[in-house]
Amino acid sequence: MSDTERAEHARPQQTGEDRWREALTRVVSGGWVVSVGAIVLAVLAGSIMIIATDKGVQEALPYFLARPGDALAAMADAVGGAYSALFRGAVWDFRADDFATGIRPLTQSLTMATPLIMAGLGVALGFRAGLFNIGGRGQMLMAAAAAGRVGFGLDMPWPLHMLLAVAAGMLAGALWAGIAGLLKALTGAHEVIVTIMLNYVGFYLVSYMLATPGLLQAPGSSNPKTPPMKNSAVMPDLLGSGFNLHLGFVFALVAVAFVWWLLNRSSAGFAFRAVGENPAAAKVAGINVPRSTVSVMLIAGALVGLAGVTQVLGTVTTGFSNDIDSGIGFDAITVALLGGSRPVGVLLAAILFGAFKAGGSVMQAAEGVPIEIVLVVQSLIVLFIAAPPLVRAVFRLPQPDGKPSARARRRARRKEVTA
Repeated sequence: MSDTERAEHARPQQTGEDRWREALTRVVSGGWVVSVGAIVLAVLAGSIMIIATDKGVQEALPYFLARPGDALAAMADAVGGAYSALFRGAVWDFRADDFATGIRPLTQSLTMATPLIMAGLGVALGFRAGLFNIGGRGQMLMAAAAAGRVGFGLDMPWPLHMLLAVAAGMLAGALWAGIAGLLKALTGAHEVIVTIMLNYVGFYLVSYMLATPGLLQAPGSSNPKTPPMKNSAVMPDLLGSGFNLHLGFVFALVAVAFVWWLLNRSSAGFAFRAVGENPAAAKVAGINVPRSTVSVMLIAGALVGLAGVTQVLGTVTTGFSNDIDSGIGFDAITVALLGGSRPVGVLLAAILFGAFKAGGSVMQAAEGVPIEIVLVVQSLIVLFIAAPPLVRAVFRLPQPDGKPSARARRRARRKEVTA
């Protein structure tokens, strides 16, 4: 009998129940379960805040001991009404009279998610390579400035005009991020500090161009705002003029597919991931770490720049000011963390945050719930994502290596002692 056969005979045979238990352990120990748990905890915390701010609940609470049912009913109505309005504003308006009106909230959520997808991909790509690209705001602003200048300053037929504006914006975003990558590769400067400083430089540079005639400022205007984009540069609507969803969403899906292929099917993506895991080992293996650093930042900047382009050519086509980024550059960090720095995860996380943005205003208008609660929920998601042991402890999940939770280990030890 060979050594392999003897090892197979010596190995304990698994029963069907053991195999199912092992498969279940692998599923619940995955990182995506922590993300779902973080969302659940954040929503529960949001429910508590909704209850605390609801006037009906505040009126019923003084009589809780006498009529507890009234207070509990008021709490249920407050939470149910708030999240029902959020659903109607983000996914499906079940009160609508026709299908087109009912589906409009979902298209609005996808529109809100479009720049988040691309900016989140840029941040996630940096994370996978061990780089923290915190410069999304500056990269979006520079991309918006370049795309906007081409969009209102040239006369070309569609789609050449639109594609040239897209290319100009992506190039500007790539070059702006490439500055941080180059400084990191040549001098070891920390990319977090450099990208944050570049955010300020980009903001004030674009502000100057918006206030200077002949650069970005609209002719004959004293306001720091650009002229409208020409129709030949605007991204067309995908579902007609009644919906805001534009061609930028298709670009976002293509970007997801590209980043997935880059990370999982290309030699460059393998080098990026190797550098992110261990730069010293990657260098020993023959990978050019400085070149990989610069390449990652260039690609990441182009992706974030594409987010700025879609803002200018797809959403704010009547001209933009220096708030065109709308906080997307920082929200992209949250999206990348929630998505586990994986392309499909970033796509789903961006759609979730787009739904929060689209439904939050409806929730505020219909139920009087402060829209800041939605922002708090988003912030709590980040908090819980940053503390996976807390999420695993709350839901009694096993550790990532497949080991049972601390409570499960204590229970097993008690059983051994009593036995």
